[in-house]
Amino acid sequence: MPGGWVGSNRSAELPLNWSTEIRPAVLERDDYQCRWFTDGVRCTEPATDVDHVDDPHGHRPENLQSLCRWHHNRKSSAQGNAARRHWSTKRPSEPHPGLIG
Repeated sequence: MPGGWVGSNRSAELPLNWSTEIRPAVLERDDYQCRWFTDGVRCTEPATDVDHVDDPHGHRPENLQSLCRWHHNRKSSAQGNAARRHWSTKRPSEPHPGLIG
């Protein structure tokens, strides 16, 4: 199954100045260091990606963090899996028409 931005429209939702102003400013603010913490220990890998902390449409600096590729992929995957679980339990499946009494 393909991952990443394949089939996604997320890049179209980013502000026009994302790659020229916002993204570089966040990476610089965070000293190009991943901000992921596990058990109080910060990741030591260099940051390559800028991630939305909460609101995926909020592009304010306080809603953005620098992450290494591995942690960004891990977080995005977990969010995608959670969304799929939410939608898969949203509505019960309908019985097969041939099995209706």
